[in-house]
Amino acid sequence: MPMQVLVNLLIGVIWMFLQDDWSVLTFFSGYLFGLLVLYILRRYLPTQFYLVTLLAIVQLFFVFIYELFTSSILVIRQIIRPKINITPGIFTLETELEGDMEVTLLALLLTLTPGSVVVEVSSNSKKFYIHALDIPESSNAVLQSKAKFEKAIKKVTR
Repeated sequence: MPMQVLVNLLIGVIWMFLQDDWSVLTFFSGYLFGLLVLYILRRYLPTQFYLVTLLAIVQLFFVFIYELFTSSILVIRQIIRPKINITPGIFTLETELEGDMEVTLLALLLTLTPGSVVVEVSSNSKKFYIHALDIPESSNAVLQSKAKFEKAIKKVTR
């Protein structure tokens, strides 16, 4: 993927130098031309077309933002009650992700969502031990978030 980005930038720069006008618009048109060239040659490239991976990264970002807002609302509802009635606790969560990067990314995304903190990852990287603010509500929210995050992470890394 990094090589495709560099080739695309190189095509954009060459396109700009071959034109009479050296401007951002000329470079952008050359960049789009480079995208077209790489898309046509995608079957001869050893890796997947980089724009697909880039779109998967953007999708993962939007999934994270959505989960961040929904979990924040859940935490705010717990906090603004006149009497805080929570049952914090630790529960385990199994994952089907493989590799250190995938597991680390899932642990970071789950930790960044309010109301849950990944305390430990098992030695085989298949179980997370998560501390939740309120076990019944937070654990269900974390389970739903985990499913969405795993799907988006797989699109990015595989």
